[in-house]
Amino acid sequence: MLLRDLVQVSRAVGETTRRTEKIARLAECLGRLEPSEIRIGVSYLCGRLSQGRIGLGGATIEAAWPGAAAEESRLSLLEVNRVFDRIAAVRGAGASRERVELFRELLREATREEQDFLVRLALGELRQGALEGLLLEAIARASRASVGDLRRALTLAGNLEAVAEAVLTHGPAGLDRFRLGLFQPLRPMLAQAAADLEEALARQPETALEYKLDGARIQVHKLGRDVRVFSRRSNDVTAAVPEIVEAVRELAARSLVLDGEALVLRPGGMPEPFQVTMRRFGRKLDVETMRQSLPLTPFFFDALHVDGEDLLGRPAAERWRALAAVARGLEIPRRLVTDAQQAREFFREALERGHEGVMAKDPRAPYEAGSRGFAWLKVKPARTADLVVLAAEWGHGRRTGWLSNLHLGARDPQTGGFAMVGKTFKGLTDELLRWQTARLREIAVATDGHVVHVRPELVVEVAFSDVQRSPHYPSGLALRFARVRRYREDKRPEEADTVESLRRWLPTETAEQGRS
Repeated sequence: MLLRDLVQVSRAVGETTRRTEKIARLAECLGRLEPSEIRIGVSYLCGRLSQGRIGLGGATIEAAWPGAAAEESRLSLLEVNRVFDRIAAVRGAGASRERVELFRELLREATREEQDFLVRLALGELRQGALEGLLLEAIARASRASVGDLRRALTLAGNLEAVAEAVLTHGPAGLDRFRLGLFQPLRPMLAQAAADLEEALARQPETALEYKLDGARIQVHKLGRDVRVFSRRSNDVTAAVPEIVEAVRELAARSLVLDGEALVLRPGGMPEPFQVTMRRFGRKLDVETMRQSLPLTPFFFDALHVDGEDLLGRPAAERWRALAAVARGLEIPRRLVTDAQQAREFFREALERGHEGVMAKDPRAPYEAGSRGFAWLKVKPARTADLVVLAAEWGHGRRTGWLSNLHLGARDPQTGGFAMVGKTFKGLTDELLRWQTARLREIAVATDGHVVHVRPELVVEVAFSDVQRSPHYPSGLALRFARVRRYREDKRPEEADTVESLRRWLPTETAEQGRS
């Protein structure tokens, strides 16, 4: 397939607001891909390079800009991907210059429309509306597989490109290869935010409440004496957490996959702040010294596999029983509640013990890896949201020389991008300002002198008092009294809260107006 064909589909998908038309366009495009092109095409339609980050930032791309463009389309998907492979492989002295030359040669062969697509693809700014959910439905239409089977395969593979290649090449039978594999981390199941306990109980009249721990998400895999620990982002962190390895090694099961959190606790059992726990997962570690000063304690809340049996599709209550049988003593505190009084008592207990709040979980729900649904609800005493930094303004006065006032965006599934919901400079310590300024300059893409626009990569947790309607922001919403709590480098932009999730916090009358 020529790059031109995929670019045209990408543009058409971005220009229409009709979901059915988006799916039809994507399915037709997917059906024309050769087997060797499927992973590339799906990756590009998702707006990402299959090679990941390859050192092409704003400055590199500006230096590579050729000025002229090709008159007609000649580039194929395979040719483009080979160039990105070469750029990704560049190392050593002169690497930046070589990346510039390679990307300049690619852009010279591209038309204006293709140049724009390639630049935005390289910068991670290709937000044309082909999100994974849409692509999953388009793949189902192109392959005649069920969306349910594709979602199950994606849960196990954690990679849409691999699932698409299997089903578009071999049909629905190609999905049979995807099984829960030991030492192959699954994407974690995620939670929606509930405004309060009442909302959580309204959605789940019979619910199980757990302490909401402010720790590091971990997934542990065990086979015999071999134990590996994976982070929220599926990175292998086994070497950094020997005490967790030792604890899991002693559990009474030959094979296990458990989901949980790791915390640093104070001598009295109260948790240390999140930032303290995350010191155990830094890049440069003296593991033994840090183990002595900041020992980790694991708490597990789900069992996904026990002794050869996959439990993903089982109701949560069954998974919890399986967990209790093998991990007694390492389970997270949990209580089944049926009324508001019981829920409030447990919530108060969680806060008194130093935790963030509670998780409300449906005992009937399966484990949906990578999904953020209403089977898991998080309830905190203060309203918070995970948002993406879109830009920052240079400070003045004592903040001169630092990027200070943040432009905050919520995820907008309708457009595939991020819609601004407010600004804040509050909650930033001098240390955080220094880090923030350096980090934002690394991902900067444009500036007008005062405002520095950045790639939407950094997720920041923001506390706020409430949400109001706003004519000034494209989202139509604005956060009141927003304050930075912390950066969440363990989260991806795709995991940020949505405009719709913020809209639920509008006052009742305003919320009703917002739905019309």
